[in-house]
Parts: sequence; structure tokens; C-alpha cells
Amino acid sequence: MTDTLRKVIPLADMRYASRVPNVPARLSAPAGLLSDTLGRPLRDLRISVTDRCNFRCSYCMPSEVFDKDYAYLPQNSLLTFEEITRLAKIFVAHGVEKVRLTGGEPLLRKNLEVLIGQLARLQTPAGKPLDITLTTNGSLLARKAQQLKDAGLQRVTVSLDALDDAIFRRMNDVDFPVADVLAGIDAAHRAGLSPVKVNMVVKRGTNDCQIEPMARHFRHSGAVLRFIEYMDVGATNGWRMDEVLPSSQVIERLQAEFPLAAIDPNCSGETAERWRYLDSAGEIGVISSVTQAFCGQCNRARLSTEGKLFLCLFASQGHDLRALLRGNYADEQIAAAVGPIWQARSDRYSQVRAALPIDASPAGNNAKRVEMSYIGG
Repeated sequence: MTDTLRKVIPLADMRYASRVPNVPARLSAPAGLLSDTLGRPLRDLRISVTDRCNFRCSYCMPSEVFDKDYAYLPQNSLLTFEEITRLAKIFVAHGVEKVRLTGGEPLLRKNLEVLIGQLARLQTPAGKPLDITLTTNGSLLARKAQQLKDAGLQRVTVSLDALDDAIFRRMNDVDFPVADVLAGIDAAHRAGLSPVKVNMVVKRGTNDCQIEPMARHFRHSGAVLRFIEYMDVGATNGWRMDEVLPSSQVIERLQAEFPLAAIDPNCSGETAERWRYLDSAGEIGVISSVTQAFCGQCNRARLSTEGKLFLCLFASQGHDLRALLRGNYADEQIAAAVGPIWQARSDRYSQVRAALPIDASPAGNNAKRVEMSYIGG
């Protein structure tokens, strides 16, 4: 093979193991009724649009790992907006009703509203529009909220780990002020990206003193504040069980100041346990992926920035759909390849971990797990 024909694959593009899915000789059309080995349907597709972020939160992209020399994916490795939309259409045919755009920080992806506009034109087989949402750190939201809404985005989830400015600046590790994120949340409200959800990752000894102040701030605001247990995603965040504050303790602390009552989930597969204030000040949620695993209802697939399909947030092995997209396969062939992947799915990492001694790793998960910045939360 001559040098002009040899393809050089950047090392960043080989960060996680992946397989090229088999395209069956006999094609079967999607019926929207896929279920995995545990009977879980496919309803939610989370799409990472960039592996870059302008924050360096220790639980996601610690600065000692993601420094100036870190090798991000090259631009030509990323899925184009047209490729993302094409795959989304295939997943919708298989039953997906909700698409969440993630990162990294998705608002760093240039012209993201163009992608949102393309996704907004898709419909389920029943003729319903997709539920299109986005998760962001809020740093760019104040200037982009209205154009995102105009393009077809329906709601946003904003990550905010502290109300105290000093704590927040330490946690994002780039000295970004909390006031700018709060301004982004206000802009999202004004644009109609409601209800805005605010996610706080609670890390014992770091920001757990912010639980009550965050609750006080977002009561009566219309936003839904959710407290997330610090998770062992990836391999670079130095996760330790003694830094996890169980959601049950979060609820106990809030109950002492604001009486709460549990309420039913909005839909099957919802990750948050919902509570409402008895004085009608709104609702909160807790996401207990460490102490109360919800694998049994998980209906989410994840698509990485460069087109690898992952079946679990804690996965180490992906399926290379970009190879099919750029290999001149028809949509019908790609759909026929995706179906068996979901049908063979048996992932339940958090349930397995919960049955093991503290800090033990589930069998078969000693391989390098994908980082949250790569696959999205």
C-alpha cells in the first residue's frame, strides 16, 4: 500500500474499543418495539456533540488529566449534523421518543441550533414530534437560549454544583462565576425552555453544605432542582464511596427545613425520584445511581461524538456506527444492524456494583470505562 492510500487514524480516535456492527444479509424493518434481554425498551437517545468543555470539574474532566496537552478528537472524526440526524431518524424508527444533546459542553459546538432544527423536523412513527432537550453547564446559555428555542429545543438541564461563588469557582476549576450560570438559567426561563432542570452533583466534604442554599434559591422559581449522587463514571475522577452522600440523607436534610411528599414519576424509565414541597413551592428530585440503582428501567442508548453507540453510562465497549455511515450503507441496513445490538443488551452495572463490597469493581468492568465528558451524562 502506498503512503498516499494509507489511512492514518489519530490516537484520540482509538481511545475506546469498538466493533463495527454486522449488517445482516436479510433486512428487517424497524417496528419501534425493540427490547433488550431484560425487557427494557429503547426510548431515549443521548447524543454527545463534542468531547470538549470549558470547565474542569473534578468529577468529570479533572484538570490534571484534561490539560493543554490532552488529545481531543480531531474535527473530521466528529459526526456531522447530517450524520447525527440520519442516525437519530434510524433510532426513532426503533422506538426512540426523546433525544438529549450532551457533551462535553454541547454549546461549544458551532452552529448547534442548525442540528436542533434538523432534529426538530423528525417525527415518531405515530406522527409525534421528538422531545428534544439539552444538558449544559450554563456558561454560554444567556447568549444562546433564545436561538436554541427558536430552532426547536424544548427544555434545558443546567449543571450547577454550588450557589456560593467561591465553592462554585473551585469546583469548575476555571474561576467561572456562578452569577453567569444563574443569568443563563434566567434566560432559559424567558425563552420558554421550561421547566428548566438544575442538576447538582453532591460530593461529600466538597459541596454538600450547598444543599439547603440551593433548595432555598430555586423554591418558587419554576426550576426543578435535582441532587445527583457522585458516581464512578470513567477512570479519571478518583471516585471514592466515602465521598458519596446518599440521596436518602439529602431528603432527610431538606425535610428538616421544607416538608416534602413523594410524587409519581413522569414516565417509565425516569432516573429521578420526585418530591414536591408541601407548601406548593415546586418540586425537587434525587438521582440515586449509586445507592438505589435504577438499571431495571433504563431505556437509554448513548451515541458518542464520533458515532460509537454505548449501551450503558459505565460501558467500556462501543459499536462503531460511523463506519457504517461512511461505508455507503443504506439507512435500512444500518437500522437492521442496530436492532440486534439493543436486543442483546444486558448491561446493569449499578445493580451489580450495589451487591458488591464497598469500592469493589463489578466483574467484567475492569476495562477502561468511557469518560462522562466523552459520552455525556
